Amino acid sequence: MSTLPRQTALSLSVAAAFPFAFALQPTLAFGQAQDTLEPVVVTAPAMETPMLTRVNTRTAQQPLPANDGASLLKSVPGMSVIRKGGTDGDLVFRGQAGSRVNVLIDGEQIMGGCGMRMDPPTAYVFPDAYDRVSLIKGPQTVLYGPGNSAATVLFERVPTRYEAAGTSLKAALTTAGFGRTDAQIDARAGTPKAYVQAIATDARSDDYRDGHGTRVHSAFARSSLTGLVGWTPDEDTRLEASAIESRGHAAYADRSMDGSRFDRRNAGLKFEKSRIGTVLRKIEAQAYYNYIDHVMDNDSLRTPPMNSAMRMASNPDRKTTGGRLAFTLVPDDQHQVIIGLDRQDNQHTVRASGMGGELVTSYASKPRMEDARFDNLGLFAEVTHVVNDDRRLVFGLRHDRWHARDQRATLSSGMMSLGANPTVGAQRMEMLPGGFARLEQDFGADTQVHLGLGHTERAPDYWELISKESANSTSAFASVAPERTTQIDVGLTHRQGPLQAFTSAYYNQISDYVLIQTGVLKPTGMGMATRSTTIARSIDARTFGLEGGVQYALTPQWMSQASLAYVNGQNTTDDRALGQMTPLETRWALDWDNRTWSAGALLRLVAGQHRYAVGQGNIVGQDLGSTAGFGVVSVHGGYRWSKTLTLTAGIDNLFDKVYAEAISRGGAAVSGYDQTTRVNEPGRLWWLKLQLALN
Repeated sequence: MSTLPRQTALSLSVAAAFPFAFALQPTLAFGQAQDTLEPVVVTAPAMETPMLTRVNTRTAQQPLPANDGASLLKSVPGMSVIRKGGTDGDLVFRGQAGSRVNVLIDGEQIMGGCGMRMDPPTAYVFPDAYDRVSLIKGPQTVLYGPGNSAATVLFERVPTRYEAAGTSLKAALTTAGFGRTDAQIDARAGTPKAYVQAIATDARSDDYRDGHGTRVHSAFARSSLTGLVGWTPDEDTRLEASAIESRGHAAYADRSMDGSRFDRRNAGLKFEKSRIGTVLRKIEAQAYYNYIDHVMDNDSLRTPPMNSAMRMASNPDRKTTGGRLAFTLVPDDQHQVIIGLDRQDNQHTVRASGMGGELVTSYASKPRMEDARFDNLGLFAEVTHVVNDDRRLVFGLRHDRWHARDQRATLSSGMMSLGANPTVGAQRMEMLPGGFARLEQDFGADTQVHLGLGHTERAPDYWELISKESANSTSAFASVAPERTTQIDVGLTHRQGPLQAFTSAYYNQISDYVLIQTGVLKPTGMGMATRSTTIARSIDARTFGLEGGVQYALTPQWMSQASLAYVNGQNTTDDRALGQMTPLETRWALDWDNRTWSAGALLRLVAGQHRYAVGQGNIVGQDLGSTAGFGVVSVHGGYRWSKTLTLTAGIDNLFDKVYAEAISRGGAAVSGYDQTTRVNEPGRLWWLKLQLALN
């Protein structure tokens, strides 16, 4: 009879999070270390399975990330970022963006406050404060909340339990061109019964320049402080309390306002108990509170308008509370079952000032006005069935009850009043089913293939319901339907000797895809005059594509890598291209590492994008037209004094190429800056990173 693999103390914990991966390789117990060295610089993260990619947040990356959650993931095949300035870009995976990419920060699902999408969830992620990032492709899990049409992204901390009293310290300092500096320190101390951890990060940069030497309005500063206290009475029990406070500001090259405040306060509580009985193996419980306080204005980070009546500020906020409870059951040697529920409530308010000559800072004395409230309750169950030694069946079901309330009394478009809100006080409730089934087959010890079918239903988010109009109304609240996604995934991984390779392909059918369309003309109500606005409307669409990668060790010191990603999207309702699809991209890397010195080069080639839909896209951006292809070369090197101290350096965009991503936002007219068609990427950028690890 085939049985579930025997696990270490931590294995069931990891299996609970990644049931489709736990049979592939052993899991490290607390405090156990691998006798291998991490790559000095990562140009493409390794695939765990065709469905799972993990990124080590502490390893130097090339190109240099912008010290936010989105830019850290740009090296993953199929992942792109919509650039708005120097930081806080929005993730796009397989051509899908916004809440279609479900982001969890240490198990918490949070959302930003800005109605203009200045602050996606990843804007509040400081990568150095987490141990790893896991990307689960497509609707192939039900464990982490609703709406994972494109992917689930988990920013995770690895639990710590000390076998004996001890301390550890990790620190990193990065300096780079354009006035860029990053600093991070992670201090831990503990005994077998308890531990404490403190993490501090700081990152800042001046405006960068593109390959022409043109200055881009993109300066930013970000800092965070995290504290954790844990109680571990035995090796199977953990109770942890955490608190986070972060602050930041950022200039934006794609709009008429900047983010002068990105403040976050967070408190969380986690409980885990493993090896409880012969059937009930684990209990996980989590509760959290998150508060986002955001200010955007047009006078603090740029030259203010000469007419004081045009100075303005907006101060939205969002309060989120949530929790999760999950049970891991192993009823026999062939089955693992994870069942549970999660809950989230969030309240969004706004206040503004500056219009009509009012002091731009007077918003602070005004009362907050609630404009929307959302809550979601989800039930889930995920089962791993071991058919035999080489075959597994993984399947799951999820059901969400989503509720929203429109609290806006009046509506406006820019500085134009649209009058009373036709949906004020309206409520919506949707029942959203989802699920998946996946067959995994091993061919010997080296090769695994899978075939999966997944379905998810995503409720419209704040930016689709509240921030947009519909085609026939000044409010989209009542008209935008839940988005229904059905996707087929097939993939393969192979590891044998010096060769590692993976490929994954998908076909996606989407009903009631929420399309955002700009430049829609509507009557103003004053004679024949019209106004241009942005609407949300439901269409049918399909996407398909693939990702692939290969890594081959030419010698013990030389490693070659290559990857490819492609997506094609079609708006079947309008019979035209689906907006904001990324073009074909390949990466080629060659690295040399003798375990003391290292060096390498990366070539990124991106094709032109000639399938586009001007004015159509998602809540972050819309197509501007066709784009030309480009190629960018980057180089890096490093020196390991020991496992304790590492120095890395690199030059991104070595030949100072002028280019912009196809999905980047359009450049805005900012006083003192040249306006570009799209927000261009940085030109040649040197960087240097020093890392210290003491145990």
